[in-house]
Amino acid sequence: MDDDDGSIDRETRHQIERQIADHNRVIESYPDRRAGQPIAQAEIRNVNATYASSIDNLNAENPYAPFASQMDWEVAQWAKLRGPSSTAFSDLLSIDGVSECLGLSYKNARELNSIIDTQLPGRPRFRREQVVVAGEAFDIFYRDILECIKDLYGNPDFADFLVFAPERHYTDADKTVRYFGDMHTGKWWWSTQKKLDKQRSGATIIPVIISTDKTQVTVFRNKTAYPVYLTIGNIPKEIRRKPSRRAQILLGYLPTTRLEHITNKASRRRSAANLYHACMSRILSPLEKAGLDGLVMQSGDGVSRHCHPLFACFVGDYPEQLLATGIKTTECPKCDIPHDELESSTTPFEIRDFNAVLEALATIDVGALEFVEACREAGIKPIVHPFWEKLPYVNIFQAVTPDVLHQLYQGLIKHLLGWLAEACGSAEIDARCRRLPPNHQIRLFMKGITSLSRLSGTEHAQICRFLLGIIIDIRLPGNLNPARLLRAVRGLLDFLYLAQYPCHSSDTLSLLDEALALFHDNKQIFVDLGIRNNFNLPKLHATRHYASMIRLYGTTDNYNTEYTERLHIDFTKDAYRATNHKDEFAQMTRWLERKEKIVRHDKFIRWQLNINPFTHHPHPPNLSFRRTQTLTKHPSAKAVPIQRLISDYGAIYFREALARYIAQQNINHLNETLSRRRLEDLAANVALPFRSVAVHHKIKWVSVDAQGHGDPCVTVDSVHAKPGRTGSSDAVPARFDTALVNDGTGDSVGVEGYRVGQIRTIFSIQQRDAQSLFPPTSQPPKHLAYIEWFTPFSSMPDSRHGMYKISRFIRSGERVASIIPVSNIARSVHLIPKFGPVAPRHWTSNTVLEECDTFFVNCYIDRHSFVALR
Repeated sequence: MDDDDGSIDRETRHQIERQIADHNRVIESYPDRRAGQPIAQAEIRNVNATYASSIDNLNAENPYAPFASQMDWEVAQWAKLRGPSSTAFSDLLSIDGVSECLGLSYKNARELNSIIDTQLPGRPRFRREQVVVAGEAFDIFYRDILECIKDLYGNPDFADFLVFAPERHYTDADKTVRYFGDMHTGKWWWSTQKKLDKQRSGATIIPVIISTDKTQVTVFRNKTAYPVYLTIGNIPKEIRRKPSRRAQILLGYLPTTRLEHITNKASRRRSAANLYHACMSRILSPLEKAGLDGLVMQSGDGVSRHCHPLFACFVGDYPEQLLATGIKTTECPKCDIPHDELESSTTPFEIRDFNAVLEALATIDVGALEFVEACREAGIKPIVHPFWEKLPYVNIFQAVTPDVLHQLYQGLIKHLLGWLAEACGSAEIDARCRRLPPNHQIRLFMKGITSLSRLSGTEHAQICRFLLGIIIDIRLPGNLNPARLLRAVRGLLDFLYLAQYPCHSSDTLSLLDEALALFHDNKQIFVDLGIRNNFNLPKLHATRHYASMIRLYGTTDNYNTEYTERLHIDFTKDAYRATNHKDEFAQMTRWLERKEKIVRHDKFIRWQLNINPFTHHPHPPNLSFRRTQTLTKHPSAKAVPIQRLISDYGAIYFREALARYIAQQNINHLNETLSRRRLEDLAANVALPFRSVAVHHKIKWVSVDAQGHGDPCVTVDSVHAKPGRTGSSDAVPARFDTALVNDGTGDSVGVEGYRVGQIRTIFSIQQRDAQSLFPPTSQPPKHLAYIEWFTPFSSMPDSRHGMYKISRFIRSGERVASIIPVSNIARSVHLIPKFGPVAPRHWTSNTVLEECDTFFVNCYIDRHSFVALR
């Protein structure tokens, strides 16, 4: 059944999302069992044992060799990973007696560097070579790509997690609904394995993922670097995306020249493209032979396989995509859609004809004019031998992946903010931003959002969490009905959130297409408002490729440019700051090599000392949101008088609510049912034997290592319930957050069994008092909460914006409150006030929950709320 707007109805959507929230998967292995299988070898030798053989003076008494002692090693580790500059470190050690007192085997940074350079094994070293283009020579720094792939593939930290063969995953026993997550669940790996089997059976594919992105390394002087990053698809995406796991390698630095000696702009652009491809060819050319013939590689557990490293994905923003593919600006780098049809959601297209492009490139030997004309007809620029020309099993137009950061956050969402400011008025949008209640997931922009410049992707993501809610009921020019505006914004936000699911099914991909259709069906509102003339934006058209790319390569977190943006800090900006800014790339590469050696030696020492940082319990990614609720060991306040709970915490009916809870627990013990009147009578006879309770001011939820990758626990949500603090210099406003409460029947998807309440007090009763108030077999939980209720969820959310509307639950003119176990609190909830056409200016962020009566339940604060509260 469909909703009124033609979309999939809510119950069907919840059923679709429940399927991928479950852990149950039907897995179909690749039919040729030889794919990804080990080869026979006389001896399986652990990679760490091989590493140990290259260390001099290593013995049981000194596992820190070549360093003299634990102190000697830890000072060296601190100096290279956390310490000051080399000069400052040398100055420290030059202080009389410091080196001797610590028992160090080096007396300055130069001696330490010598130990690292000559006695520690490491990742492949950088080469410095020159590439000549248009008669000019340019320096390129790069590593042997095959050795880098071997280093990643052979890392013992990843040995338990590596994937060696493709699989088909399904969410149902009938194998009708495909599941897509990690790269090996996508169609590319399976189809490429079949092609490779025709040449060599039993091969192991190493999907090579290459990222390029020019970045500034200084705020001033406009100094840039052009790093190239490498990772492999055999490593699960949950590991690849974390910089701390070091599953990405800096492969090289490309030249950053602007070719200012070439005065003709067209010639300069052609030369820049040819320089880029000449450098990339230099770096990636070893993949040609290795991809065809394969080579024996050893994983971290010492097992050997016959591996074929194949260029699989190219990750970059739109300019990088154009540069890599040779496509002209304003056109799609993947398909043949005309540039004046980019706004269409229905115009058919085909992925560019790769074979036709190769034929055009081959005419370079015929003549310059013929080459230029052939490239023009093929739809690409005349590039001399692009880097992908001879790589096996590669289609560069297919390999270009979606770019959530630049296409969505820095692209469409950035455009959307400008359109909404023009449609709704900057002053009104900013006024609403300043009046949102606080929440763990919400950043409060107290100066508004319309005047902000140079917003990062993170800031755009933070704005998306409340953007739709603040334009509900806003007045449009000419009193236009806002329904189309709300649906257009909702469609774009839904697409953004769905595109970032860590797993998809063929059914959830239909939700992705449906969200995009919702935007396209309602985008005309921006034309009617005079804001846009057309929507021929390459970044908007790129959204039409997302579903097909997820089917090919797995979900978008396999190839997100956001990860490379984070790598710039470690591999480029920090490296540049460690140099004297003269011949900086030579210094940057040496600095990085030393840092990598220290990190690798630390892992080796941990292996020797049998310190295993994590245990392997693999699970495929899903939409379940496993988290653990925690409170501090000791209360925030040990004895808060009940009268203060009433006056300062706003727990007005604390005594009555607690008496009802005690009476209810005693009746439950007897398995009796009773009316509300009878419950009130029993509660009236309850006498509390205490005048104060211990109070906590915060509940936290911490993440669970769901994938078994050894991820650290981090706080993912929290709820505050604390009174204000007065004072001239340290005044803090009161904060009583709202939360989603499970009545015991709530599911992982949907609002059935849940209700919203405002937490006023989190408290505990002393054990001796609990024993006197409750029956022995029905003792209360350790922590309870006093909560004021909002009205239950309606049967359906608003059809325009998809949010539920709730109000304060009032009975006989008073707010209804209850005592509940803290364990029933599922998570925090963010409520967006119903502002009306104009936000009341006397409301503030700290008072709006008290001033306003009606709210919309925000379903965009994180992925969990998006799945559960729509």
